[in-house]
Amino acid sequence: MAVQTKISKKRALLPMRRKRPEALTEREQEILQLIWSGLKNKEIAERLAISVKTVEAHRANMMKKVRVSNAAQLLNAAIQEGLIQIQ
Repeated sequence: MAVQTKISKKRALLPMRRKRPEALTEREQEILQLIWSGLKNKEIAERLAISVKTVEAHRANMMKKVRVSNAAQLLNAAIQEGLIQIQ
């Protein structure tokens, strides 16, 4: 019984793993579309009346959710998943 308790405590300390990334929020989708349009973080921030740091945070969150490490991979994944509208 002591062994089972130790395993339970150890399991409680481990972070839960997700099988799928979370869906992008409306704001993240909006920023993703603006990235696709070729705008830089500063330009996106000005257009949306938010700080550049907030844009950077949204971009980082999107990359984490989609499990990529740069903007090119983010856009590629977004196209494959139908997350952005190509005009």
